[in-house]
Amino acid sequence: MKQTGFFRFYRKSVSVIFFSAVLFLLGHSFVSCSSRAIFDDVVPIGNDGWHMDDKQRFEINVNDTLNTFRFFIHIRNDISYRYSNLYFFMQTRFPNGNVTHDTIECVLADLSGKWNGKGSGQHRDHLILLNQSLKFPLSGTYTIDIEQAMREEVLHGIRNVGIRIEKNPN
Repeated sequence: MKQTGFFRFYRKSVSVIFFSAVLFLLGHSFVSCSSRAIFDDVVPIGNDGWHMDDKQRFEINVNDTLNTFRFFIHIRNDISYRYSNLYFFMQTRFPNGNVTHDTIECVLADLSGKWNGKGSGQHRDHLILLNQSLKFPLSGTYTIDIEQAMREEVLHGIRNVGIRIEKNPN
């Protein structure tokens, strides 16, 4: 059956509209999934390793003191990392100057040595939930310093450290 010009134009128009709608919906779903993050920052650790005196600093501006948030630590290690966990010290300075200190363990591999997290090849990414219902008591800038606490002067195999904070879905 021979198509006339109108039907060819109509078919092309429907294809373009359908393709545009699919792209819009995909783009919108990516934006809406990531829009919960109020903070997401990862800092690289140099190839020389993570020295025990090197603090990784994150400054987080908070305006929302009503909602709750999920607080994640992001760790990226390579498979040469010698341990199944990572201990670190976390110092949080509040907008009013108060400071808290925490010691945190992140489990990076199971008892058999299989890496947790995602990735293939040489690297594994771990997004570890530290607090599921964090509520900021004050608005302003929070400063978080993270330093390794593995009792090695220089820790090799950790490539990146980061923080992600997401608004809890209502």
